[in-house]
Amino acid sequence: MRFKLTFDIEPVEQARPRARKFKKGIMMYDPAKVKQFKRRLHAMAKYQYHGEPLTGELSVKIYFYRAVQKSISKIERHRRLTGVHGPTVKPDLDNYIKSTLDALNGVLWKDDNLITTITAHKKYAEQPRIEIEVEEK
Repeated sequence: MRFKLTFDIEPVEQARPRARKFKKGIMMYDPAKVKQFKRRLHAMAKYQYHGEPLTGELSVKIYFYRAVQKSISKIERHRRLTGVHGPTVKPDLDNYIKSTLDALNGVLWKDDNLITTITAHKKYAEQPRIEIEVEEK
């Protein structure tokens, strides 16, 4: 089985978890921005994907399209949108991957530990989005 989905959502990187101390121990939680992103992406995936979560070995290809900064020249903007200059700035690609894969657990796949191959790209675009292609091996 192979499918491709596009989510019109600005990619958000996985930030370090926050901790709160209680009498009985410590509770770890995601920052609000990450938590909101994961919930929204999870809901978008449920809306687009109507099958059961996959349970076999998976190969995943992800494209993260981020917005071009507004404070740059028209020439530099064109270079970024045409791929001449890539987004070599923070956030790191691996942090985008982590937040996205976690958000899609239970919808596209049972758990992201089923993914044995992953290819990811970080690019600039007019419209921020995430495109994902999943193949069950």
